[in-house]
Amino acid sequence: MRVVVIGGGIVGAAAAFYLTGRGASVTVVDGGYQGEATQAGAGIVCPWVDHPEDDAWYRLNREGARAYPGLVEALGEDFGYAKVGALLVAEDPAELEPVRSLLHRRYADAPEMGEVVDVSAPAELFPPLSDTLSALLVPGAARVDGRSVRDALLNAAVAQGARIHAGAATLTPDGEVRVHAAAGAPSGEGWTWTPGGGTGQARNEETGSWRQAAPRGPAAAGGSQAGHGPEVVRPVAAGAGRVFADEGVPVEADAVIVAGGAWTGEVCRPLGAELPVFPRRGQILHATLEGVDTAWWPIVLPSDGPYLLGFPGSRVVIGATVEDVGFAPRVTMGGLEEVLRAGLRIAPGLAGATVTETRVGLRPVYAPGRALIGPLSSRVVVATGLSAYGLTAGPYAGRLAAALALGETPPIDLTPYAPTCL
Repeated sequence: MRVVVIGGGIVGAAAAFYLTGRGASVTVVDGGYQGEATQAGAGIVCPWVDHPEDDAWYRLNREGARAYPGLVEALGEDFGYAKVGALLVAEDPAELEPVRSLLHRRYADAPEMGEVVDVSAPAELFPPLSDTLSALLVPGAARVDGRSVRDALLNAAVAQGARIHAGAATLTPDGEVRVHAAAGAPSGEGWTWTPGGGTGQARNEETGSWRQAAPRGPAAAGGSQAGHGPEVVRPVAAGAGRVFADEGVPVEADAVIVAGGAWTGEVCRPLGAELPVFPRRGQILHATLEGVDTAWWPIVLPSDGPYLLGFPGSRVVIGATVEDVGFAPRVTMGGLEEVLRAGLRIAPGLAGATVTETRVGLRPVYAPGRALIGPLSSRVVVATGLSAYGLTAGPYAGRLAAALALGETPPIDLTPYAPTCL
């Protein structure tokens, strides 16, 4: 069977890996667009604290977390996955009670989270933290390097026979794939899909989750200080999008998986499917503490951002902003100020750390709220919309999409994630 996977992020890479493992002939088309979410993600795998009122959303992320140890074994290489635990921190211990209750309720069906315990001095586990914080420790939480996972999946798929084409993929109305030599830019920085043709503010599907703040408005995101106005957010008219100089080279396929992240709606539009998938920007900062071993520091999750986590090489990651500003993959002064201010508020011991890198990613969000995984036609499957949970559920979502493309029954019921805007 010939399958084309559009998108070389973590979902597309996982789909290619599972497809080639089942004997399919796979071609991955990777546009390499600036702002791809996998490139920027921090790598937090702790699904049990989120989506308290949405069991289907939670189930997808829980299964994604459960699949990681098996993926490590299957790939046989180190891609930065480590169970380091997560500290849920708050200034007021009473703020921890709702998430404590949620974890207690979920423990019976998710014992892999480990026994949740109180930590009276969280700075003993993550030294830069303020000594005024209280915390719960979730020992089963893990850290992963998203870029390394993606690369390991693609390398394994290639070793099993997959081919990778660099370029932008488009679909014809009958689902034929065409690959263009050069990826055109989205139709202008700041352009975005606007729900209902309204103000440009997307629905915050993470409301109620422990570690997700509400999106900042365009004015806050762009900043209005020092004479600078806000970033402009404008709706995309139907049919607007990338323009290519060539007609594209057709790639034969019996099935197609569209895992194009925030660009998925544009790719699928020729099929007559108006998918409300839009980008949500996240800016993230990397710093180093010279001579400090940060490799096994736990993840730090305040109730209202930012998160912090350590990696090998004396590296600490702080992030991320949550901004609905369209296709604008830029690191901004306002975004960095937000990350730094909030990070130093809970971890003042990082004040002397060296800033070594900034990253920005466009998380793909599906407006109805959950991930989007399901068939668009008899030969086209879509898999996107994981929002801030791409590195938690991405490999598992790729596996689900692969099963659909092969005509197999997925391991979980995908009805809650089926396309609704066709």
